[in-house]
Amino acid sequence: MSATNIMARATALKPAKMDLKSTLQSYKYLFNKNWKVGALFFTGKILGLCVALVAMNMLPGIIGGTTAHAADTFTPHETNMMNTINTVWTLVAAFLVFGMQAGFVMLEAGFARKRESANVLIECIFDTAICGILFWAIGYAFMFAPGNGFIGTHWFFLSGAPATYDIPAYGVATGVPILAHWIFQFAFADTTSTITSGAMIGRTSFRGDILYSIGVTGFIYPIIGHWAWGPGGWLATMGSAGNFLPNLGNGFRDFAGSTVVHTIGGVISLAGALVLGPRIGRVFTRDDKLNGGLPPAHNLPLAAVGAFLLWFGWYGFNPGSTLSAMDADGIGRIAANTTLAACAGSLSAMVLPLWLGPNKGKYDIGFTINGLLGGLVAITCPCYWVTPGGSILIGLIAGVVVYVSTLLLEHFRIDDPVGAVPVHGACGIFGTLSLGLFACGKFGMTGSTGADNSAPVTGLLYGGGWSVLKAQFIGSMVITFATFAIAMVLMYIVNKLPYPWKLRVEPEAETCEGGLDFFEHGVSSYAD
Repeated sequence: MSATNIMARATALKPAKMDLKSTLQSYKYLFNKNWKVGALFFTGKILGLCVALVAMNMLPGIIGGTTAHAADTFTPHETNMMNTINTVWTLVAAFLVFGMQAGFVMLEAGFARKRESANVLIECIFDTAICGILFWAIGYAFMFAPGNGFIGTHWFFLSGAPATYDIPAYGVATGVPILAHWIFQFAFADTTSTITSGAMIGRTSFRGDILYSIGVTGFIYPIIGHWAWGPGGWLATMGSAGNFLPNLGNGFRDFAGSTVVHTIGGVISLAGALVLGPRIGRVFTRDDKLNGGLPPAHNLPLAAVGAFLLWFGWYGFNPGSTLSAMDADGIGRIAANTTLAACAGSLSAMVLPLWLGPNKGKYDIGFTINGLLGGLVAITCPCYWVTPGGSILIGLIAGVVVYVSTLLLEHFRIDDPVGAVPVHGACGIFGTLSLGLFACGKFGMTGSTGADNSAPVTGLLYGGGWSVLKAQFIGSMVITFATFAIAMVLMYIVNKLPYPWKLRVEPEAETCEGGLDFFEHGVSSYAD
């Protein structure tokens, strides 16, 4: 039957006032008799709609000429409402980041041996407690208060701080109450302090942990962090007139902390692992290809759940760093980029051991977990400035970085039970540099009233030249080497103290029945 006959029959069946049910039945009849005709009609409607939308989008610009859009202005009531919404968003993000501590506890305890898992639990709890007190007393002041390019010099014990975190002299304008900003930044500082213990599991005394944790959370993290994130920090202002390397044209950028949080934590972990040396009885692959390698994790389900909790918390870590719920596009883009980088990192880190390495032909759960974490760490710096496609590439490379750097640690006989150095140190460095490669040239900076894309960041692969990459390299290397040098001195001094305050426990603590858990704490994680 021809299309003309079909239409004629449909018209004949159609009443004068066709209701919705009859209309649907007529279209069903058309599609049943001749689906090609129906498809043609449907395609025509969609094309017509697309043409209408394009015209609606283009004609106002054509007709309106080039008249500039006036800057948005807000009434005091509107400003107060935006500040309130931004504060709620910042606090929700802070709670998500703080929830990552549960993930760290599970991940580190799961990857450790059973005999040292209770020690991991109490160290993570203590690190959180001491970090809160120190970051209130001195850490926040060192990091976020006005001062000079190297250190903040005001607001100790939060005394004298303004009601909101706004410092007009330095161009800081968030509208977020100072205590809400403190809570959010405390959660970040706590993350750094928890990372530091990862590569030192199984041979660190608890009193030694107390001493180095005070050094990390009270001094190393906030002072070095001020260089990149503090008002007037010398790396943040780098490349501008009157500051360090004024002709560079770009300052150091780290949106959510690939360097400030993760590289600092990972590098301190490396310093601790080097000073401590490997656990007693640890056999490396280069010395015994059959029996060497990391001791088996005592609870892989616990580690896997911990990894997923960390991934969940990262949705506060990265999107929350906008400090602004008004930047809806930015928050959505960051969340999507964070997700894709984690997915890609886990896939590449899972596939590589299947082809290469001592466990060739096996799908390794440890590498898969650390691969997704490496992808999350790497995307933390560039998450605001890259596209979803760029985030996938960053995640894929991060998984490779995790795998290769883990093998390098094994080759150099560095004992890192959880992979803190590859995940946080190596991927933190790579993620920071990746901004200079993958920044897409569309996005500028977030703000309390929305995004400001008037000065977009463009990386090398998008035609932006070398300037951004140079600034990222300088900032990353300065923070990496400064942190490593200071951490090595700190760990060396603590390790030279008399027992029980020295960094490494006595040999009998590692070799006795019950291990470090029984020797230091008199308990076992699994009493039965």
